[in-house]
This record gives sequence, C-alpha cells and structure tokens, in this order.
Amino acid sequence: MSHSPSLPDRPRLDLDPDMSDAERLDAMRKHYARIVQVNEELDERLEEADDRRDDLQEEVDHLKRRNEVLKTSSLYIASVEEVTDDGVVIKQHGNNQEVLTDVSPQLQDDLEPGDRVAINDSFAVQRLLDNETDARAQAMEVDESPTVTYSDIGGIDEQVREVREAVEDPLVNPEQFAKVGVDPPSGVLLHGPPGTGKTMLAKAVANETDATFIKMAGSELVQKFIGEGSRLVRDLFELASEREPAVIFIDEIDAVAAKRTDSKTSGDAEVQRTMMQLLSEMDGFEDRGEIRIIAATNRFDMLDEAILRPGRFDRLIEVPKPAVEGREQILRIHTRNMNIADDVDFEALAEELDDYSGADIASLTTEAGMYAIRDERTTVTHEDFEQAREKIEASDDDSDAAARSYQY
Repeated sequence: MSHSPSLPDRPRLDLDPDMSDAERLDAMRKHYARIVQVNEELDERLEEADDRRDDLQEEVDHLKRRNEVLKTSSLYIASVEEVTDDGVVIKQHGNNQEVLTDVSPQLQDDLEPGDRVAINDSFAVQRLLDNETDARAQAMEVDESPTVTYSDIGGIDEQVREVREAVEDPLVNPEQFAKVGVDPPSGVLLHGPPGTGKTMLAKAVANETDATFIKMAGSELVQKFIGEGSRLVRDLFELASEREPAVIFIDEIDAVAAKRTDSKTSGDAEVQRTMMQLLSEMDGFEDRGEIRIIAATNRFDMLDEAILRPGRFDRLIEVPKPAVEGREQILRIHTRNMNIADDVDFEALAEELDDYSGADIASLTTEAGMYAIRDERTTVTHEDFEQAREKIEASDDDSDAAARSYQY
C-alpha cells in the first residue's frame, strides 16, 4: 500500500533570553526564510494534488462512459442483399446467414442492395452505415510510385516490351488505340519461376506511368470468415477506381485462383467464392478507364481455366530464367554502384551462372561484396565472385540434402 509523502514540519521560533538584539534579529530572519521555503513546498504539493485530482476525474468520466456503453446492446454489421415489399433481406457478416427482416419506413426508402447496415440481436435494421472501404484494401495502396525503372530489369527485354504494350501504352497513349479501333488487352498474367523479375516489372510499369500502385498477395484474399475475401476483392477494385490512373498487381494469384475441386470443406468453398468475385470484378471492368491489372504466379499449371479465359487475362507472358546475355546484363545492373576491379569478367561469370534467376544473381553480387568487406578491401575482385558462387551453390546442395533426408 502506497503512502502520501509527509508534509514538512511547521517552523518554530525559539529565542534564548540571553541573546543579544543582533542575534535575535538574525534568528528571526532565518525563521522567516524557513517559513517561505515551507510555503513553497506546500504550494508544489497542492499543485501536484490538483493535477492528480484532474487525472482521476478524467479516469472516472472515462469509466462512466465505458459503463454506459457496456449497458447498451451491441449492434452487428450486415449487408443488404435485396429490398422487397415484405421487408429487407440482409446477410450478417461473418456467418453468411441471410434473414428477411422489417425496417422502419424512414430507412426503407434509403436502402439499396449492397448497403452496409447495423442490426440488433433481433436482426432489425437500426441504421444505415457508410460504405467504407476495407482498411486492409487501403493498406495495400502505395501512395508514391515505386522507384523501380525498366533500366533496373535485365534479361527479359521481350517481356518488358509486351507488358509496356499491354499496360503502359493504354495509360499513356489511349488515343492511339482509339484511332486504330482496338481495345487494349484487359489484363496481363506473368508466369515463371521465382526471382525472375515479375514483381519488379509490375513496379516499373507503375513508375513509368505515374500511376497509383496497388499490390496485394493472393494469400491475403483467403480470409478466415465467410464473405470477407469477396468483400476485400470488391473494395480493392473500388479503391482503384477512386485512385486512377492505377495499376492493380495481384501476386501469387494461384492462392485464390487454383483449379476448382469437388472438395466440400468450408475453406475451399470460401476460396472459390473469392475467385468468383474476382472474376466478376474483372468481367464488370470492361470500361476500366485508367486502370490496368497485372497478376503473377510461379505455378501456372495450378490456375483454373476460368481465370485464363480471353477477356480476363488477354496476355499470358512467360518470364523465364535469363539466358547468358541476360545474366551478364543483370550482373552489370546489380554492380553498377559497386567498386569493381579490372579483372572481373562479367561474360565469363555469366557463362558459369547457368540456371540462376535474377534474384540469385542479385544475391551473388551482395555476397561478393561481403568478401571484399571481410578482407577490408574497397574493390570487389573476380575471385570474390567465384567464392560467392561456390558458397551459394554449396548452400543449395545442403538445402537439397536436408529436404531429401526429411522426406525419408
């Protein structure tokens, strides 16, 4: 138990009868100074007590308000599915339960399918809510254009050209398509092994067009509760409409657009619902204006045929691992800010890096720089690159061996 600090002792004046007048005057002056000091201490204590009282009063007011809230019945969020003469069909978020309920005459004229409403325990509509965009969709927006440019991408010149034709040209020069009389491709799907530059390519497009870049992972669309994934897809496309020109980039699209099965589990059913919402949004986005869609996957073989139908992703662009010339180009890109020794032969290195992806080469250049730093050198030599390659390949062999031993 805490105790309040004790108050200072009240000063007492004791005068000796034998004191001289000068000594009495000096004693009285000291007594007065002590009284002033005690008064100042008491004033400080009083000020602290006032502050503490104000804090406690705020806490009391907060607890009173919280108590009032707890006494009030909770309201639940639902969506209006249909407005009929007999009432309103609503679907409560989270459990996918549809209910026909009554609504006050004041609200009925304002309700439309798709509106968000608050309902009580009896499913009666209490009020109409703002149709706010899901906060997770807002979080996916990148306000500033990415800093990646086409000069940062090497080894996939043909793929860059195809993406620019399908995504950048309709945003930068839509009049050209109108003059020719053709509609630009509705979507671009990038597929290929990991680390080949698919994400960098999407970022470069957004940068070159000054468009809002909205990136999301397909795995984030797979939500726990029924209906949440579909709503997130809806909000994502609404956000793009509000922020155009915009580029929507869906990475790992195979997580939500895999081939449909006969599985009856609620999880698989929810994934399929989310995919159907995505297909619906893409089909309803025929007049997209200044909005382009790019998707990427490492597992093209897993995608459902519905997502590959013309009119959704009109351009399927394979992004393979780079050839020798591409590997040399990527090496030069990732080392252009490095202090490279004269003995470094990028052409010979590129020949040795068979089956390396762009991401692998970026890792190689970083590791080579670390060898120079370890030896307290400021120049990266050809030997550093060789040692880095040996280290990376030894690490890959160890990983493969560990995976095999785990399987058996």
